Amino acid sequence: QVQLVESGGASVQAGGSLRLSCAAYGYIYSSYCMGWFRQAPGKEREGVATDDSDGTTYYVDSVKGQFTASLDNAKNTLTLQMNGLKPEDTAIYYCAAQPAPCGGWNPDAYTYWGQGTQVTVSS
Repeated sequence: QVQLVESGGASVQAGGSLRLSCAAYGYIYSSYCMGWFRQAPGKEREGVATDDSDGTTYYVDSVKGQFTASLDNAKNTLTLQMNGLKPEDTAIYYCAAQPAPCGGWNPDAYTYWGQGTQVTVSS
């Protein structure tokens, strides 16, 4: 059974950094497409970083140069390093996985989801 377990959410001051982790159980990350999404109160879930079928990671414009997604194959863990956090980054962050073909920015295309982790950035 595939399971994604997230951790690392916290409350930070603007300009701070956080590192989110998403541990995968029941499958190997390298054979799946991965995505990070977030949902702020009253807003729809939006893609933050997603993989293409060739393994390239794409970022939404608002986080380019600020967030970095990476994969630790040895630990079967996906991470999202978030630097220079802003109040508008406040949201629940989710990791998601989908067997190829990759789902891109469409959250409905992802089969497996983590439970979400809260990130709160205060000004």
